[in-house]
Amino acid sequence: MAKFDDNPAKIAALRTRLLEWYRCYRRDLPWRRSTDPYAIWVSEIMLQQTRVAVVVDRYQKFMERFPTLISLALADEQEVLARWSGLGYYRRARMLHKAAQFVAANLGGNLPVSADELRLLPGVGAYTAAAVASIAHGERVAVVDGNVERVLCRLAGWEAGSRKGGGSALRRKIEDLAGRLLDSSWPGDFNQAMMELGATLCAPRNPQCLVCPLAEECETRGEHKTPRRAPMMSRVVAYALSVRQGKRRGPGWREVLLEQRRAHQTVMPGLWELPALVQAEVPEDEVRMTLRHAIMQVNYYVRIRTVFEDDIEEMTVTGGERRWVPLREAAGMALTGLARKVLARAHLLPEPPLDTIAPGRLA
Repeated sequence: MAKFDDNPAKIAALRTRLLEWYRCYRRDLPWRRSTDPYAIWVSEIMLQQTRVAVVVDRYQKFMERFPTLISLALADEQEVLARWSGLGYYRRARMLHKAAQFVAANLGGNLPVSADELRLLPGVGAYTAAAVASIAHGERVAVVDGNVERVLCRLAGWEAGSRKGGGSALRRKIEDLAGRLLDSSWPGDFNQAMMELGATLCAPRNPQCLVCPLAEECETRGEHKTPRRAPMMSRVVAYALSVRQGKRRGPGWREVLLEQRRAHQTVMPGLWELPALVQAEVPEDEVRMTLRHAIMQVNYYVRIRTVFEDDIEEMTVTGGERRWVPLREAAGMALTGLARKVLARAHLLPEPPLDTIAPGRLA
């Protein structure tokens, strides 16, 4: 039992200090400038398992193209995936699109107001429903994401455990405490304040306890014991970069060979990527570039080799549908994050490359 959670006066003081801190120090994020439930919903889906710094730019571009739920519902899925490119976990984009289509067709284009009703939409779980309902509509429902869970465990002095098996009892305790601490007058601000505290001061490593507004009540005041993370796995893969001159002249009309991942594949179905090479081992003098690319628990160390059109069939693995695509068209396609990164690194797309390793430095 935390030392404050059965004392109404201490709970009230905790709420006041947290809200004052949030209103003074919260980050200026684009989705916080809107009370539109649709805009808040999009941001919450994007923020799942993705860093805020990555989301900010993608969110703004996505909202420029799909400013309303109806515009998203009417869009083609491939365009939605293309605008999502770089955020990863593409199932989120597909579910967002399906939910928008459902709302447009059955609810007059208006998102449900309550958390319970929001949870009926494709891809909307308890966390997202509570966030949208509390922030957009002031519903008195607590939000518990990873950041909030960490804050509450430290406040109460609980060791964080797995949510599977024996962790379910801890999860219930966390949700109960979150509900009791919630400020019913300002539920949206309070939920955002808890998430902001976990994202900035009460970080997993080296929490800034000296400036934390809740330090007085905190049982832990520092890092707490957590389960060991599963180690990252490593794989070496290789892809072909094949570019030819298109029928029309000019840099934008050069064509790149892309392959669409098959619909039954569990990871990134339907997205376009570079053809995989038969041999992952590429002679050093024929490596065009090397990159590191992380997907979930796997670090991919990627070798890219230039392959001429006549050698494609012999040197690559046969996969899904292949197309020679003009570069100006490829930029707007639903590319995998790795394909977009490679094309940018090769100066074939206007976007800057990320996580690039210089040739010859691949471990």
